[in-house]
Amino acid sequence: MVTEFILLGLSSNPEMQLILFMVFLPIYLLTLAGNILIMVTIVHDRHLHTPMYFFLTNLSFIDVCHTSVTVPKMLSDFLSAEKTISFGGCVAQMFFLHLFTCTEIFLLTVMAYDRYVAICNPMHYLTVMNHKVCLLLTGAVWLGGTVHSLALTSMTIKLPYCGPREIDNFFCDVPPVIRLACTNTYIIKVLIISNSGLISVVCFMVLVGSYGVILVSLRNRFSEGRRKALSTCAAHLTVVTLFLGHCIFIYSRPSTSFSEDKVVSVFFTAITPLLNPIIYTLRNEDMKRALSKLMGRKVEVNSRNK
Repeated sequence: MVTEFILLGLSSNPEMQLILFMVFLPIYLLTLAGNILIMVTIVHDRHLHTPMYFFLTNLSFIDVCHTSVTVPKMLSDFLSAEKTISFGGCVAQMFFLHLFTCTEIFLLTVMAYDRYVAICNPMHYLTVMNHKVCLLLTGAVWLGGTVHSLALTSMTIKLPYCGPREIDNFFCDVPPVIRLACTNTYIIKVLIISNSGLISVVCFMVLVGSYGVILVSLRNRFSEGRRKALSTCAAHLTVVTLFLGHCIFIYSRPSTSFSEDKVVSVFFTAITPLLNPIIYTLRNEDMKRALSKLMGRKVEVNSRNK
């Protein structure tokens, strides 16, 4: 029985691996810094203690966890000759990868509902999206992600692995791992498409539909309110397209390997979590004001200490 797998990674060229390390290390550090800064800013600014920013804090937290599941291992493999991962480590990667991925998909759907209520029913927004409802929705989001991840991971680890050990990627995911199983995996492949693929496609359709309703309702709004609402919706749609595009590409087709898989996976695990703080801060006036206030407060504290 196989006790460890070999990750083929992005390149077998040592010089290219060093270049990739120098490229992705700053990206990872910026991802952590950007998302943590968003969380700290929202916690410290009382004006941002609203349902929208409560969900945004959860999104930033998920992005930090999501990128930390795969990128640190990828960075260490760039500097090592043997790119191996234990069977237990591979299972852990698959579990947490699908936990945070599915949780983020559900959270993006909840955020679209939050924007729908805020824009289409503003008079009852704080009543509908009260603190208790936000906590219940967040709990349901995490519960759904956990159930989904447990289902996929348990199906994968029950398969026998007795021969091939090479995973043609830089992290463990269900589709490339089950290709190494020493048994017929047709049923599991169908379950993956009907589970992960269906979740991605349905959530994407719901999100696009909800934003379509929002855009229709904005036709009769004043220009300033309409501009702010459109800016928020555009930010959400950008994140949704980038994130769900990967899930639909990977999990909504038969388990065959394409040359584009690694590029899409890199964008999904390393680039998208970095773009989220950029999209939500540069396009959001409230966040920019809160960041400026937080930075000004820190400068004032430092000057007093001196």
